[in-house]
Amino acid sequence: MSVLASLVRAYERMKDAPPFGYSAEKIGFLISLMEDGTIANVTDLREGEGKRKVPKILFVPQPVTRTSNAAANFLWDNSSYVLGVTAREGMQISQKHSCFVRFHLDALKGEPDAGLSALRLFLERWSPDKFDSLNAPEMMDQNIVFTLESDRLAHICIHDRPAARVLWARLGATSDQPTSACLVTGEHARVARLHPAIKGVWGAQPSGARLVSFNLDAFNSYGHEQGDNAPVSEAATFAYTTALNRLLERDSGHRIQIGDASTVFWADASSVRASEAEGLFAALLGAVDETAEARKITAILDALRQGRSIDTLTPDLPQNVRFFVLGLSPNVARLSARFYIESDFDEIATRYLQHVERIRIEPPPREAAPSLWRMLIETASQRKSENISPLLAGEWLRAILTGAPYPLTLLATILMRLRADHDVNALRVAMLKSVLVRNFRLEAPVALDPENDDPGYLLGRLFATYEYAQTQALGGNVNATIRDQYYGTASATPRSVFPILQRKATHHLSKLRKGKPGLAVSLDRKIGEICELARADSLFPPTLNPRRQALFAVGYYHQRNDFYRAREGTQKIEE
Repeated sequence: MSVLASLVRAYERMKDAPPFGYSAEKIGFLISLMEDGTIANVTDLREGEGKRKVPKILFVPQPVTRTSNAAANFLWDNSSYVLGVTAREGMQISQKHSCFVRFHLDALKGEPDAGLSALRLFLERWSPDKFDSLNAPEMMDQNIVFTLESDRLAHICIHDRPAARVLWARLGATSDQPTSACLVTGEHARVARLHPAIKGVWGAQPSGARLVSFNLDAFNSYGHEQGDNAPVSEAATFAYTTALNRLLERDSGHRIQIGDASTVFWADASSVRASEAEGLFAALLGAVDETAEARKITAILDALRQGRSIDTLTPDLPQNVRFFVLGLSPNVARLSARFYIESDFDEIATRYLQHVERIRIEPPPREAAPSLWRMLIETASQRKSENISPLLAGEWLRAILTGAPYPLTLLATILMRLRADHDVNALRVAMLKSVLVRNFRLEAPVALDPENDDPGYLLGRLFATYEYAQTQALGGNVNATIRDQYYGTASATPRSVFPILQRKATHHLSKLRKGKPGLAVSLDRKIGEICELARADSLFPPTLNPRRQALFAVGYYHQRNDFYRAREGTQKIEE
């Protein structure tokens, strides 16, 4: 199923979505009319106090696409169009107000409905100089709708009246747009020449950007222009854009930010367990907290950390639910689809749980279940979100959810960060380990493995032991440890630096023998154990490839934390 087709199906499941031809817009004021067109009341629909008042969201006839020319919305608009007043300087409001009046006088001519007739009479008599008499200065530049005074308490606006809906449908049907077979639904219908903008994508234009757009001659094919190049019916266009805009809302529960990709997800509308699958996926990616789905996912992750098999946990996941994940990123006035994934939910969830198993490390990070965003921060310079590689973020999530190999740029980026800032933490080591397991099929250890004889892993352990000897011998007088001075060189070209480190370690152990002889003996024995595991001709190779540099970081992390970890039933090694 294509992206657009699946979004159309998602729209069908949205019970509170606007009907075709309508849009959810921010409305600030309601003008109540008598049947003779006189104003009976003005109601401020905004909620809140002072400057924090927020307009009310109402379903109104879909707004027009405006360029430099004036174009009026049907039965609603802002004050410059409806009343001919604005607080903004330099605005040519007379042309806008005249456009609104002409459009509605033509459209409402001869309409017998009381509400439509009242609006026509109001526009015939209104002039902008009457605005002060309304005693509502805050109405300037707000969107305005109308109601009959008899319908005001029932909260029925003029655009909600059956006659207004019929008229709105008739106005749309008189369009000269050609008809064609819709590529999404297969039905023969009027083709949308321009597709509505998508709002809510991080980094895109505030006014929105288009997912489907043909605006240059180079995009034309066989004489077709704009939407005729890829005919999608107006109904399907409305459905997919409405669904996508709803999914992209911050509080929708269906979006999460991964790098520069605003990622949305939804389940097939025909599944009775669609909502459960969506809640579980949001909990997996850390988008929700303190919900039944989040607690269920927490229990599954805890079971994984305790060694439970994924096969014994996946039966708890919804089965036979078609699931969709779409990543969007800004591209000037358009949107780029970073990735689109369609699969059964249990397969997607299982792949993500396999990823969680691959990043398991001991000791674990402080966060019980770090989100992808939190982990991606570790790949960015200065840990600033704007420095996250956009390609890396999207490719990594796609690899996780499809079961494909991880992007090797993830490995290269983390190794570069380690050489730059020498911060070998749990999140970075966990990502390195996951790449080793997924891409190179290595049995990278979760916790310290005293039997692992890989040169990279052994050198990382040895480096951690040298550093521990230094810090224990010099105490708080260390301005820069050997990690600060030599980590990058030691992990890439060990033969050039490890002889120097050995001489430093000999000096530090000699100093320890005077104050902490027991610790000196323990560290000397540890160095011997590590060296005995390696072949004499391969302990200090000239260079380490990226795979072994990753194992160097894993070995360093395991050994360093083993020194500082309080063993159950025993004292720390320095005591």
